[in-house]
Amino acid sequence: MLKPLLSLTGGLITTMALSIAQAAPLTQEDLSVAEVLRDRALESSDAYSIVESLTVEVGPRRTGTEGDERAVTWAQEKMKAFGFDRVYTEQIEVPRWIRGHAHAEVIAPFPQPLVVSSLGYGAATPEGGLTAEIIEFPDVKALLKAPVEKVKGKIAFINKRMERARTGDGYGPAAQGRKMGMRAAAEKGAAAMLLRSVGTDSDRFAHTGMMSIDGVENPVPALALSAPDANLLEAMLKRGKPVQVKLDVEAERLADGPSFNVIGEITGREKPEEVMIIGAHLDSWDEGTGALDDGAGVAIVMETARLIGELPQRPRRTLRVVLFGAEEIGLVGAKQYLEAHSNELDNIIAISESDFGAGKIWRFDTRLPESKFDIADQMMQLLAPLGIERGNNQSYGGPDSSVFVARGVPAFGLYQDGSDYFDYHHTPNDTLDKVDPENLRQNVAAWVVMSFLTTEMEGDLGRVPTATD
Repeated sequence: MLKPLLSLTGGLITTMALSIAQAAPLTQEDLSVAEVLRDRALESSDAYSIVESLTVEVGPRRTGTEGDERAVTWAQEKMKAFGFDRVYTEQIEVPRWIRGHAHAEVIAPFPQPLVVSSLGYGAATPEGGLTAEIIEFPDVKALLKAPVEKVKGKIAFINKRMERARTGDGYGPAAQGRKMGMRAAAEKGAAAMLLRSVGTDSDRFAHTGMMSIDGVENPVPALALSAPDANLLEAMLKRGKPVQVKLDVEAERLADGPSFNVIGEITGREKPEEVMIIGAHLDSWDEGTGALDDGAGVAIVMETARLIGELPQRPRRTLRVVLFGAEEIGLVGAKQYLEAHSNELDNIIAISESDFGAGKIWRFDTRLPESKFDIADQMMQLLAPLGIERGNNQSYGGPDSSVFVARGVPAFGLYQDGSDYFDYHHTPNDTLDKVDPENLRQNVAAWVVMSFLTTEMEGDLGRVPTATD
């Protein structure tokens, strides 16, 4: 009976193997096409041409400005030229603000100029400026705990250094001072707030950025100091003498106005109603040209869709590129997109976003139900040769994507090496020369693999736990 038993067992094993192969979400043909796309991306310089075009022909594109308007027009024209099946905009309402001059100088005991930048949507000084004594805090928590009488009438100086990390993990703790510092200073009766720039460089450039402004009744001027100038102020304070600083700031808050999310689609051939969203944000701060933040991301997702659109047939599902507006001032475009499309969330099979510069991608994270890990494992067959390792299942997809993930949409995260990203972030130094063409090609290669295979897979990715689960 041994031979018939072996025969039966062999047949059972063969049947099981075929069943497993059939259950795999991706076919060998899918993987082969993705490999071709990956290799095309590695040979192409088109993504660099896109970010070059954006930074040269549009430049800075702070929300609500003429640069923002030009960027919206530019993005639509590019998508149409790339052959996207559908290109359109959706209006969003955004707060607007005019940045004027910002000057700071030490008056006593050691008169010297300081390099500063107004933080986003900050207030102006009285005409002629203001002069007050500096009071130093190691972080915003210390300012929040300080008694009012200690802070009132002074310039609160938050002197929190950001730690450099490949993952950018030092950003969150340091950015709390920028987010909450002005609010805390205003509530304590401070004359103004100075912040050590949220960055990892030692250049004499200040890093701008957004603050929490909603509900602040009497906002005060708030400025970021370059790292060398923060060091200078710190050294002066150690001398034990009162340090007097004069600030002269122009700024004006305007009425809310329109901006736009720009959307382009490669329509699915079989399930056009099911959508994979790949996103970036179109707006930037106005100090540099926004090459890294987020011109590179714009180029990566647009080139990804262009390559997939050049295939002999359309992907099974729709690939939707969303260039979100007003990300820099609080994910405004993403939040309003979500609100407008809240009844369509079940049709969004997955989301991902490129918003961390153009460093080489080194890790692939997911946010999937455990039962769906097999698709990520199959993707890794083509991502690993790019030098990418498998990460964790805690991805939020990117800043704009996070609002979708909180509502249960699965996400993928292709994480760049951010070791030097915060050297340039939100500074005049965020310019095209910081974008490495070879790294950009590797980014697109990874993105085109992930995006194509997601649109082609069998089955779906289910839902992930929501913020209220």
